[in-house]
Amino acid sequence: MSIVHSDGLGQFQQDNTTPHASRVATKWLQEHSSDFRHFHWPPKSPEMNIIEDIRDALLHAVENRSPPPRTPMDLWIVLKDEWCELPPRHLQTSVESMPHRVAALLCVRGGPTRN
Repeated sequence: MSIVHSDGLGQFQQDNTTPHASRVATKWLQEHSSDFRHFHWPPKSPEMNIIEDIRDALLHAVENRSPPPRTPMDLWIVLKDEWCELPPRHLQTSVESMPHRVAALLCVRGGPTRN
């Protein structure tokens, strides 16, 4: 975090999915809490994170590759290529969806939301 946000303004995003809320992860976050600001997401509401949509688009593109990537390096190259091919409108649509996502979160008073 200190390398990417040397200005101290970076925030760690915790979406509280099951693997991210494990005892090990929770302990690590507590031990390093002074190293960064921690932005708490509602529990089990990954749909509040637009990265999920972008990840799904990249996953779909990789799954449709022929031939599929065979090594971790192949996968890395394919992911970088597919990232560059994502239409800017896809990213913009994800950003523009945030007011609807936040409204849904407010309707459930911070609880889990549905897509």
